[in-house]
Amino acid sequence: MFRKLGFLVVVVSMVIVSMALPAWSGTASSAISGVISGYVRDGSGAPQMGAAVEILGSAAQALKVFTDDHGFYSVASLLPGTYSIKVSAPSFLPTLREKIGVRAGAKLMVNVTLTTLFEAIQLVPLRSPVDDDDWKWTLRSVANRPILRVLEDGTTVVAQSGESAADHDLKGSLSFMAGSPGQGFRSASDMSAGFALERSLLSSGTLRLNGNLGYGADGHHLPAAVLRTTYTDRFNGVFEPSVTITALRLNSPDLNTMPSATLQALSVSSSDRIVFGNKLEMKLGSELQTIQFMGRVHAFKPFGSADLHITPNTVLEYQYASSVPNTRLGNRLGDDGSGDDRFESASSDLSEIAPRMSIAKFSPAVEKARHQEVSISQRVGKNSMQIAFYSDRIIDPALTGVGEMSAESGEVLPDVYSGTFSYQGNDYATRGMRVVLQRKLLSDLTATLDYAYGGALDLSRPDIQLQDAREWIRTERHQAVAAKFSGTLPMSKTHWIASYRYTGGHALTPVDLFDSSAGQSDPYLNLFIRQPIPASFLAGHMEILMDLRNLLAQGYVPVMGRDGRTLYLVQSARSVRGGVAFSF
Repeated sequence: MFRKLGFLVVVVSMVIVSMALPAWSGTASSAISGVISGYVRDGSGAPQMGAAVEILGSAAQALKVFTDDHGFYSVASLLPGTYSIKVSAPSFLPTLREKIGVRAGAKLMVNVTLTTLFEAIQLVPLRSPVDDDDWKWTLRSVANRPILRVLEDGTTVVAQSGESAADHDLKGSLSFMAGSPGQGFRSASDMSAGFALERSLLSSGTLRLNGNLGYGADGHHLPAAVLRTTYTDRFNGVFEPSVTITALRLNSPDLNTMPSATLQALSVSSSDRIVFGNKLEMKLGSELQTIQFMGRVHAFKPFGSADLHITPNTVLEYQYASSVPNTRLGNRLGDDGSGDDRFESASSDLSEIAPRMSIAKFSPAVEKARHQEVSISQRVGKNSMQIAFYSDRIIDPALTGVGEMSAESGEVLPDVYSGTFSYQGNDYATRGMRVVLQRKLLSDLTATLDYAYGGALDLSRPDIQLQDAREWIRTERHQAVAAKFSGTLPMSKTHWIASYRYTGGHALTPVDLFDSSAGQSDPYLNLFIRQPIPASFLAGHMEILMDLRNLLAQGYVPVMGRDGRTLYLVQSARSVRGGVAFSF
C-alpha cells in the first residue's frame, strides 16, 4: 500500500514539474535576454519607414527587422554580448553601428541617422584632441560628419560612433558662487546660484537652458536674474543654425534714490554657421536687444566671421563684431587641452552678458561698438602664431570705477554689490595690431605671449573732480604685453590659468578691447583655478572654482568725488570670486 502511494506521489510530482518547466524556462530566458530598439531617421530628422535593420554578433545569427511608419524598430531575445547594427534603405548608404554591448535584461535605445552619398563625400579630417579650438585649425562642424568604411564583403557603409541612450539623456551643471565680478553697474550678485541644462533633440538638434539667480540687495527687492534658452541644429555637417533668447533683470543702481529703476532686458539672437567643403567656414548672425531702464532703448548688434583654411596649418580669418566678447568664456572648464569634452560646469556663468550701460546728466546710454579684424594664423610643430590688424569704434563707452558712489548726481551708475560704478567716457576710434605666440611646453602646460599696439582711453590729468574727468579723457596710443600660462597638474587634476597683462600710462580701457585670440587675458595679474573633488556619493562631478582678477589692484587712476573722497577709474577692478560646481 505504501509502495503504491509513494509511486503515486512521484508521478504527480513529475507531472507538476513538467507543467511548470516551460513557464519557468520562458521567464528565465526573458530575464537573461536583452532588447535593442530605436529610430531610423535621415539627416533632417525625418523618420524612414521600411529600412532594413540587421543585428550582427557572435552570440546570434544575423537577425533582420524592418522599421514601421515612425521609423521605429525593435529586436528582442538577444543573449548578452557585443553586437553591430547595419541599417539599409533605398537612396541612402548603408550605416553601421559597432560595439553595442547588451547585458542581461537590458533594454537599449540605439538611434541611427542615414546618410546620402552627397553628404558622405564632404569629408575632412576629424579634430584631434590636441588641437586648440582657439586657433580654429579644423572646421568646427566636421566632427559630426560621416566616415566611410568598407566591410569584408566589399560593402561600403557609413560608420557612426557607438552612441547609446545616454547620448540623449539630460546633461547639466549647478554652481554656487560668492563674490561680485566688480564690473560696475551690470555686475552679478555677490552671491548667486547658476544652472545649465542641455538635451539632444531628434538626431541633430540641441536644446540648452542657462540661468543665474542672485540674492537681492535687501529683503524687499527681487533678486537679479538671467535666463537664456538656445536651440542649435545641424544639417549634414554643412549648416548649423542657432537661436538664442535671453531675459535678464538687474537691481536698481541706488536703492535709496532710485528704488524702482531696475534694468530689464530681452534679446533675441540668431546665427548660422556654414561650411563650404573643407576650405571655408562662415558664421553670420545678429542680436536684437530691448532694454527697459529709465526709458526704453533698442539695440541691433550684427556679427560675423569667415575662416579660410589655406592649408591644414594656415588660417586666414575676418571678423566683424558689435559687442565686447565675454572674457569668462576664455576660462571654460572643459577646455584644458586634455581632450575632455564633457559638459562644461562653468556654462552657467552669465555674469558678463548684461548690456554695458552708463549715464550722463541723468540720460542713460547703451555702449555701441564696431570691430573689424583681419588675422592670419600659422602652426609650425608645437608652436602657433597669429598676426592681426583691427579697427574699432566705440560710442558711449561704459568705464569702470571703484569707490562708494550715489546715483543722485546723475553721472554714475553704482553697483550695489561690489563697491564699483559705471561712468560714461568719450567716444573713440582706433586702429591697431596684435601678435600672438603660443608654444606647448609639455603635454599639460602651454605658454602664450600677446603683444598689442593701439588706442585706448587715457585720463591725461589725474586727481581732478570726477564730474570734470570727461573733459580730460583722450584717446592715446598704448602698448600692451601679456603672458599667459595654462595647464593641468597631473596628480590632483587641477586645471589652472595664470596671466599678467601690462599697459603703461593712465589707460582706462584695455588695448585691443575685442581680443578673442588664444592670447586674450584680463589686465594685470589674474588666476583661475578649477579643482575636481572626489565624491563617490555623487553620480556626476564636483569641482571647486576660483576666479581672481587684478590681484595686485594695479592700474587704479585716482579722481576726486564731490565729498572729497578719492575714487578710481580702472581697466579692471580687483575681484575675488569662488564657489562650487556640480556637473552631471
